[in-house]
Amino acid sequence: MGKIVKQVAGIDVAQKELVVTLGHLLDDFSIELFAYKVFKNSDSGFKSLVEWTNKLTDNEVDVLYVMEATGVYHQKFAYFLTDNNYKLSIVLPNKISNYMRTLELKTVTDKSCSQAIAQFGLERKLDKWSKPKVTYKELQQLTRERDQIVQERSIIKNQIHAEITEAEPNQRSLERMQARIRFLNSQEKEIKEDIDCIVKENPDLRQIIDRITTIPGVGELTAVIVLAETNGFELIRNKSQLSSYAGLDVKEKQSGTSVKGKPRISKKGNRALRKSMHLPALTAVKWDDNFKETYARLVSKHGIKMKALVAIQRKILQLIYILFKNETIYDKDYTIKK
Repeated sequence: MGKIVKQVAGIDVAQKELVVTLGHLLDDFSIELFAYKVFKNSDSGFKSLVEWTNKLTDNEVDVLYVMEATGVYHQKFAYFLTDNNYKLSIVLPNKISNYMRTLELKTVTDKSCSQAIAQFGLERKLDKWSKPKVTYKELQQLTRERDQIVQERSIIKNQIHAEITEAEPNQRSLERMQARIRFLNSQEKEIKEDIDCIVKENPDLRQIIDRITTIPGVGELTAVIVLAETNGFELIRNKSQLSSYAGLDVKEKQSGTSVKGKPRISKKGNRALRKSMHLPALTAVKWDDNFKETYARLVSKHGIKMKALVAIQRKILQLIYILFKNETIYDKDYTIKK
């Protein structure tokens, strides 16, 4: 066997288990996947996984642990690895799914996913992952909690409307539902106050938000959501990657003359990020001439308003990223000046 130049543990993360495949890259550029095992997604499972990995791998070559960013289930293990100084790379889910298509797998299982992740880690040069900034982590928790409250309040409002519309509304039921609305309103107010406190305590974050909110339709809450969901654009390297991460990238299936699918957004991405762009896009189209012209041109081209609005959402999200990276503010006359 040749000399080992790289070692990877590819991990497919689920709620209760970690499916692991070990592989190494040799000096002749050949790849070998040589071990597979399932561990519990718990503290005891983390320790067992690391011990098993250390036992089967070459101690002279560092092991790179590679996993997808799967909701919240990967976070505890990711924190465990970084706290114990192990090398870790977390990859955006769309990257792994796109890579797996090139492998032409006939069946997709937890094992085949972990094998694909291990192979991906061996073939690519990946960035080292570091723990999210505490500020962004706290903001993400708060904004997601607020979103749940908004959804719950919307459901109760619909129930109130249905109750009032009935021939004989139950007054006691209405009183209880209205009490829940007041309670949810008070909780949302508390969350907004917590967010304001965090922003005030971080002058650098305050400056970033002030720059981002120069974009028409983008308010402080939207800016906070985008920064929190991307960890300050930590894993984002370009605009197209950001669109893909949010699920606002366009997918299209076309082959020859017989297969011609309609282009549509993938929706395989961060739902909270995608959702946060809806109202800003509506506002920008109404009040900013640049977005208004773009929207009108797209609608006249294909006649689908929602499709044009999604394009505006994508444009605003990319613009937020540009202002963040360039440390500048929105200039509606930029194209004319250029």
